[in-house]
Amino acid sequence: MLWKTVMRMELRGLGGHRPSLLLLLSSPASVRLWSSATDHHHHHLDMARERSKTVTSFYNQSTIDIAAEKASVRLTPTTMLYSGRSQDGSHLLKSARYLHKELPVRIAHRIKGFRSLPFIIGCNPTILHVHELYIRAFQILSEFPPITDQEMESQYCKVLRQLLDDHKDVVTQLAEGLRESRKHIQDEKVICSFLDKTLTSRLGIRMLAVHHLSLHEDKPDFVGIICTRLSPKKIIEKWVDFARRLCEHKYGNAPRVRINGHVAARFPFIPMPLDYILPELLKNAMRATMESHLDTPYNVPDISITIANNDIDLIIRISDRGGGIPHDHLERVMDYHFTTAESSTQDPRMSTLFGNMVDMVNSGSSGPMHGFGFGLPTSRAYAEYLGGSLCIQSLQGIGTDVYLRLKHIDGKEESFRI
Repeated sequence: MLWKTVMRMELRGLGGHRPSLLLLLSSPASVRLWSSATDHHHHHLDMARERSKTVTSFYNQSTIDIAAEKASVRLTPTTMLYSGRSQDGSHLLKSARYLHKELPVRIAHRIKGFRSLPFIIGCNPTILHVHELYIRAFQILSEFPPITDQEMESQYCKVLRQLLDDHKDVVTQLAEGLRESRKHIQDEKVICSFLDKTLTSRLGIRMLAVHHLSLHEDKPDFVGIICTRLSPKKIIEKWVDFARRLCEHKYGNAPRVRINGHVAARFPFIPMPLDYILPELLKNAMRATMESHLDTPYNVPDISITIANNDIDLIIRISDRGGGIPHDHLERVMDYHFTTAESSTQDPRMSTLFGNMVDMVNSGSSGPMHGFGFGLPTSRAYAEYLGGSLCIQSLQGIGTDVYLRLKHIDGKEESFRI
């Protein structure tokens, strides 16, 4: 009866803003009702019951609405670079005040995105959990007092660290929630648009927050998250080692990787997005190579990586001899695959990569993409957010070339904004 009432409210347009949903799902009666329908979500619901006591008490609809109406102020990396230093430490106060004003607005935009999801998907306990995380973050950040001195700024840093930790598994949770509710997804475009916006906004927020925290560190060649003389070769080598270890663990061997092109290039750049995208592309190339040579695992072709640097952008091409992506998969290889249960016999780019081993490694800071068919589309969304692109050329029967293009932060053309 209660569920019918909720649905009626939604259909009449009264449930569109979701406080009713959060309140109803947090009441003991509704939790019982929900858990009897989906027994395997008991764990989620126990957590939800505890969380919702606090969540619903501060769920202030109008405050979020007002913040969501404001436009976000995106910064160029050059602005971040040149305002990232001062003799008296005033740059830290300026940076914290910017975040104090900006982060609640960006989070409010995302809460609005959760509210606009189809009702039945927004009801999924895992999706609801992420929605609540955003509401709680909004409350904590918007209620933080004005930052007037260094003491307040250091308190603010503690809050940022805690929130970064609370939200570290959001990508996995969104993927799980959409998998759980995949039979209710009627319009995939709506969900893909939601994911693109949520994941790129999350990257932007994390970059800004980590940049501010990193301004406190005195790392050579760094101003916050910006490396003043980044070597693409070095960062590629770091992730090649990571991907080869995973590959050896899974298959007993890994392809060798040759790096060519502008190997001596150095320029100002933000390594963080590369730390998300490169491991994903390399894991894919290695898995495709090993899966297509299962009869000769100790005699597999090399992977070739070419670096091309110019005054507008950086291009990284990863070429494997893993047999290529079948014609009938190629069109959908950049889609979020939450609607079909992929099996390991399908093309590696369509499946869950190296499974739980990747999950364990990625739960640290190395990157948030945990398989679930989210790796390539998330990498594409990140590249486009940063003014670049991710393209795939498949030579069916031979292998695949992946082209990652990212704009320079100090190039001839206008840079991207974070």
